[in-house]
Amino acid sequence: MSEPEPTPSTDLHRALVPLLMRHERQIFAYIYTLLPNRHDAEDILQETCLTIYDKFAEFTQGTDFLAWAMRIAWWKVRAARQKFARSKVVFSDEVMEAVAHTAESMAVSGQTSAMHDALSSCLQKLNERDRRMILTRYESDGGVERAALVSGRSLQAAYKALMRIKQVLHDCVLNNVSKEEPA
Repeated sequence: MSEPEPTPSTDLHRALVPLLMRHERQIFAYIYTLLPNRHDAEDILQETCLTIYDKFAEFTQGTDFLAWAMRIAWWKVRAARQKFARSKVVFSDEVMEAVAHTAESMAVSGQTSAMHDALSSCLQKLNERDRRMILTRYESDGGVERAALVSGRSLQAAYKALMRIKQVLHDCVLNNVSKEEPA
């Protein structure tokens, strides 16, 4: 029995898979900069990927796939914002536009990947207690209270330690990224 002939739709989706695999991390990072927590960002990423799949026939081959995908993600995030309107912190549309524009520019230029790599490297340089504390703080179910408990610090000491650790990581990431930039 012979294989079925590929259809134009099959060819389109075969072209989509490598593009999506190459850029999924950047699309997720972009979405995560705009949403309050990781779980919500993962949900919106799934919705975005489904829409990308459905609308891929509208994508013009040879143009910037990442920018096109991020525009779809932007509309998914905007639609989801109604759901988050009851949360304690809600940013105005102007703030959301500014953050989205900056995140998109960084993702398209590859800065987020360089920063991610630098952050991974800098995290490895921390001592085990500090690394465990900062990672616990930013886990989806984490918080300062949980980080304090895990590290064996009081709540006040945890706040101070987290401020210090964040400053160390900030300086380390900036130092690493600046070393990689062309002169």
